[in-house]
Amino acid sequence: MPPSATDSSSDARGSLSLPVEARGDLKDPFGPIETDADVLLSSVSGPLIAIGDVVTYHLLEAGRQPDVSLVDGRTKRSAVDEEIEQVVTEGVSLEVENSPGTITEDLVETLLTALAADEPTAILVDGEEDLAALPAIVAAPDGASIVYGQPDEGMVHVRVDDEIRKQVRALLERFEGDGDAIWELLADA
Repeated sequence: MPPSATDSSSDARGSLSLPVEARGDLKDPFGPIETDADVLLSSVSGPLIAIGDVVTYHLLEAGRQPDVSLVDGRTKRSAVDEEIEQVVTEGVSLEVENSPGTITEDLVETLLTALAADEPTAILVDGEEDLAALPAIVAAPDGASIVYGQPDEGMVHVRVDDEIRKQVRALLERFEGDGDAIWELLADA
């Protein structure tokens, strides 16, 4: 478990923040990039977790409801089109706050709740869901597909296995903040 540092956020619960020196590690995708949702979906065989409004929209338009989706009403730091917002927020059943550049304990708890649900679950994030792919990769079962957007390139498809979990855990260990509770949640996942 990584050492804890002082959490400078006003949130009394645990959170991890992306340090400046680790930002470059997120530029390279964790899986292949696809621009066609139908082609991407043809290689999905397990649970499907979608991170982001545009990704979720494309999967829904291709006829596949993600088992879990996380949306925040934004893409590339700007509001999404009204049509996209209406489509992706129609089935929202959970809401959570998560500040930009962070992974909060509340986000991880909500993600774990959604992963355990019997029905498809949409999560509306007040703040930003961009980093949610990281705890999703750690917590999702083997064979699950995590799909997130790579700006101006397409959709990244990550098939979860022990190797990618190990890679993402190593990256998360470089995050800063009071993440003990988050690590405990992810250890139980």
